[in-house]
Amino acid sequence: MGTFMMIVISAVFVSNFVVVQFLGICPFLGVSKTTSGALGMGVAVTLVMTVTCLITYPIYVYILTPLELEYMEIIVFIFVIAALVQMIEKVIKKFSPPLYNAMGIYLPLITTNCAVLGVAETVIDTSLMMDQLGITSVNLGTAVLYGFFAGVGFTVAIVLLSGLREKVDFLDTPKSLKGFPVTMVTACFMAMGFYVFNLIG
Repeated sequence: MGTFMMIVISAVFVSNFVVVQFLGICPFLGVSKTTSGALGMGVAVTLVMTVTCLITYPIYVYILTPLELEYMEIIVFIFVIAALVQMIEKVIKKFSPPLYNAMGIYLPLITTNCAVLGVAETVIDTSLMMDQLGITSVNLGTAVLYGFFAGVGFTVAIVLLSGLREKVDFLDTPKSLKGFPVTMVTACFMAMGFYVFNLIG
């Protein structure tokens, strides 16, 4: 139970990929205009991160490492991520066209979302994982859990930003700050809020 809680706290709050590690900023800022679009993007990224860890961890441990092909990891990981995103894109387009249209260009860009690649790289770096989580070993279960909760952390961050942006739209904001500038200021305050979890830890 202790390991599970450490994974949740670390992935969602302490090492949040968006507002702490600053990975995946493009969809974070681009799709957070509405809460529905942000939630859809968060769910899609969570699904991709979880399945990516489920596939890439065994590939790295049982195929690339024994064959001494570790230098191929990024190419293999991007191929896996691209295939997953293509499948998810087709499913969303078929079953939820409004969500598909709301995500726009950012849905296929999950393929190059550095947060997804970042979580795949993090779970194979066992020393980093053990240091972050305070555990003695990393296995497939740990990797998949970390991938899932990293996606949950991404979802929390993007939905929070979308809610704040919707509130800020009703404020009497100076003309020079309207739009992207006030979004950056809002994201900055969010990042400071999440950074507190690092200080506590």
